[in-house]
Amino acid sequence: MNAPSHRWFVVQTQVNAESKAVQNLARQGFETYLPRFEKRRRHARKVELVAAPLFSRYLFVRIDMATQRWRAIQSTLGVSHLVTHGSAPAPVPDRVIAALRDAEDGRGLVRLQSKPTFAPGAKVRVLGGAFMDNLGFYEGQTDKDRIAILLDLLGRQVRVVLDGDLVTAA
Repeated sequence: MNAPSHRWFVVQTQVNAESKAVQNLARQGFETYLPRFEKRRRHARKVELVAAPLFSRYLFVRIDMATQRWRAIQSTLGVSHLVTHGSAPAPVPDRVIAALRDAEDGRGLVRLQSKPTFAPGAKVRVLGGAFMDNLGFYEGQTDKDRIAILLDLLGRQVRVVLDGDLVTAA
């Protein structure tokens, strides 16, 4: 199916320029793969689900090293650089791309495994927001996406409700 000279490689893009890089690489005849997932975004008191790159600032490009001019990738609009080992592009095993594609749903979005559930009293760490890097204890689930934790603030325990994706096991 694939000629031995066709391999997948990693491209680092400019900030928020993954789609621009995909378009410009496609114009040059390169096959690209930008894995995406469904991300929950909060803005102006509104929560919406959007498709976001699975690996922020990275995408995959398939290059035929025998016939394609891979150095042109380095100067493509939206591309920061091709990830290399020394002076040669660093290949990605085909099984990595296959595993990502196998994890996609019907809309082409990678299905991520659900967040681990914590036992009441489990020690957790806040990953972002005003309470970033604070340690607390899991109290319970408040709704589908939010959890309650107890933080030790100013010498007393305070109940805080946060998005579930802002908390990890400590």
